[in-house]
This record gives sequence, structure tokens and C-alpha cells, in this order.
Amino acid sequence: FLYPNQYINFTSGSKAVAKGADLASDARTDLDVVANVYNYVTGNVSYDTEKAGDSQRLKLYLPDPDETLETGKGICFDYAALMVTMLRSQRIPARLEIGYAGTVYHAWISAYVDDIGWVDGIIQFTNNTWTMMDPTFASSGKGDKEIENFITNPDNYQTIYIY
Repeated sequence: FLYPNQYINFTSGSKAVAKGADLASDARTDLDVVANVYNYVTGNVSYDTEKAGDSQRLKLYLPDPDETLETGKGICFDYAALMVTMLRSQRIPARLEIGYAGTVYHAWISAYVDDIGWVDGIIQFTNNTWTMMDPTFASSGKGDKEIENFITNPDNYQTIYIY
């Protein structure tokens, strides 16, 4: 879970790789890198309802992390692919996971952090508490308690594919 593939497509010259390096530059640990990338993506990417509504386009859709970074917009697949690109390019194993969040077909990520192992669903660390986090819903929810309650409950997620 360190290399590019058709869903997490990047090269050393990708803008998303450069942004990942920038976000990792002041981090002391892998966990700091994960937090920096997560906070950047959830704070700077907004949900693209127009793209989400184009079912014909989505049938064969492959995310482009550089496009998501440049436009600041995307669907769940884009959020996840951008985060995984940034983490993998910094040698942090990360998985793009696809399945269901409730009844919605959805994408999110998991990351591997030394001394902890796989952290599923991407995390938010507050004091001594780990919480499952979903970058798309977290970004869109902006503190909405109902969304926070949904995304912090791992029972709401069913993984079908891992890339």
C-alpha cells in the first residue's frame, strides 16, 4: 500500500506528491503527517455535487489527485485518492477503501502508523481518544453532530474493495 495504481495514480512530479511533501515537512512522526494531510484535505476540498450527479461519467470514473488538488472539489473517491496519494508518497502505507457508508456507496481510507498499526477509516486524535473519521463527510459536515455521530461509528461502514 505504498505504490500508485489506477485508482491512486501519481508520479514523483505530481502536484499532490509535492503538496504531501510540504505537509510532511514539519511533521515529527507519521501520525503528524496523517493529521496534516487529513486536516488539509478536509479543510480545502469541497464536495462536487455536479460531478456526483453525473451517473454516466461516474460509471468509468477514475480519480485524478492533481485535479482534485487544483480545483479543490471532488467526490468521495477524489477525497480518498488525494489523501492516499499524499500519504503513500511520504512512505506511509495507506489504503483506499470502497464500500457502503450506511446505504450509500462510498470511499474512505485507512493508514498504517508505526507503533499503532492500521488505523481504519482515517482518524482524528483528541487527547487520548481515537475516532473513526471519513474525510468526505467530515469536510462536508463542518461540525454537524449528526454527521459526526455517523462517521465516528465503525458499524456504519462496510468495506467491499481495498486498493
